[in-house]
Amino acid sequence: MTRSPALKLVLLTALAMVAFAANSVLNRIALAEGAADALTYTGVRLASGALMLWLILAWRGDMPGRGRVGGSMRAALALFVYAIAFSYAYLALGAGTGALLLFAAVQLGMLGWAIRTGERPGALEWAGFGVAVVFLVLLVMPGLTAPDPFAASLMILAGLAWAVYTLLGRGSARPLVDTGGNFLRCLPIALLLILPGLFAQTTSVAGWLYAIASGALASGLGYAIWYSVLPALERSTAAYVQLTVPAIAALGGVIFIAEPLTARLAFCSVGILGGVALALRGGEQRRRAGVR
Repeated sequence: MTRSPALKLVLLTALAMVAFAANSVLNRIALAEGAADALTYTGVRLASGALMLWLILAWRGDMPGRGRVGGSMRAALALFVYAIAFSYAYLALGAGTGALLLFAAVQLGMLGWAIRTGERPGALEWAGFGVAVVFLVLLVMPGLTAPDPFAASLMILAGLAWAVYTLLGRGSARPLVDTGGNFLRCLPIALLLILPGLFAQTTSVAGWLYAIASGALASGLGYAIWYSVLPALERSTAAYVQLTVPAIAALGGVIFIAEPLTARLAFCSVGILGGVALALRGGEQRRRAGVR
């Protein structure tokens, strides 16, 4: 790889991670400031994401037609559960805390499924899994700076739903087409979610803009960029770079929403992300050795 393509790959990967973190920051800004209600925000995010992905697919010549919509109803259901739980969780969670809980739940959920389906993790994977779980428990334990337990449970549900969504899409030959199809399958219910807010006027212009930015830019364009660079990344690299998302979201929360970066969050973030990184490293070593 020449220097220019390598730099392009780094920049696009970084942009995708910023987009993923922006979902947390935008959601938190809209809901914390009362600019939107959770139902309307979720509906607008899904609808604008569907529109952006449809436009991208049309531009690529992959526009879905009758009988050609990618994805599946099961994956669309998992996507919807993720989106609605994500929105409601951010009524009470900080941007960084929410992103950390989401990321940890996704990775632990996928590891748990791998174990259930017959994979036998090695010592490093078990150690990493254990470390991540311990620090996750420490983060949500009752205390002065612990996150709201119900909101934390919703974000963990969102993470598990995203893990299901990821597992259902694993091995897809056309991930962007399937993602676009899943968003389009969510479009009818997204429009239903928007209607009550339209009549009750519970969402301001700023709230609409935050939700559209989250759906069209952070989700739609973010996924398009991510899937464009994914083939050029090693599996382990693709997993490791996502460790940056909670940190970027926490930084965004500090800069844009003036959220405090507590010692508890910082300490548990290091433990959770370190444990996940250890598990990912162990899994990569086991796969390279040809051990199931």
